[in-house]
Amino acid sequence: MRLPTFSRQSTSDTTETPDRPAPTGTGTVARPREDNTTEVRPGPVQPRRADTLNDLPPVPKAGPPPAPVRPTGTAAVDHDVPPAVGPRPRASLLATLGLILGVASVLLVLSGPLLGYGIAVASLALILSLSGVHATGKRHVAGKTDALLGLVFSLGAIVLGVLALTGSLPWLGTDVPAVTNVRDWLDARIVDRF
Repeated sequence: MRLPTFSRQSTSDTTETPDRPAPTGTGTVARPREDNTTEVRPGPVQPRRADTLNDLPPVPKAGPPPAPVRPTGTAAVDHDVPPAVGPRPRASLLATLGLILGVASVLLVLSGPLLGYGIAVASLALILSLSGVHATGKRHVAGKTDALLGLVFSLGAIVLGVLALTGSLPWLGTDVPAVTNVRDWLDARIVDRF
């Protein structure tokens, strides 16, 4: 295989037509070879004529790309839609505090002697949980589950505490050491098993 080389020699056509000036060189050069074939080599590069610029297709104007065609009636997920712009989602402090105090109130009520304090903490947890439910109504505030769980725990602690104070639950009261009773009950059931 022979690599083409560019030579400085070229055949020039000196004929000139009225609408076209005489070229300075041709696009290809044909040279005979020893084996009676003709070798065609590229000639020098021709400058572009001014009238060929008008023959080019028009350049399309820059603008927004066309919208993609989306099928209708399908449940396809659109990955091209950017996420909604707004504040970064955050957890509600009121909902989190309502959940923490709701769990603490249940534990205080079940302890027995701390039953009154448990009802007070449950009331505070109920207020914080309701405020947390209201705060999570905004789009960028998360924590609705925390607020609802805090609401359930605080209401449960209030109901359990009121039933224990009225004497409806004999196993739970301010004079009944519930923790000691649970410990004795667990020891009686588990000691024989191990």
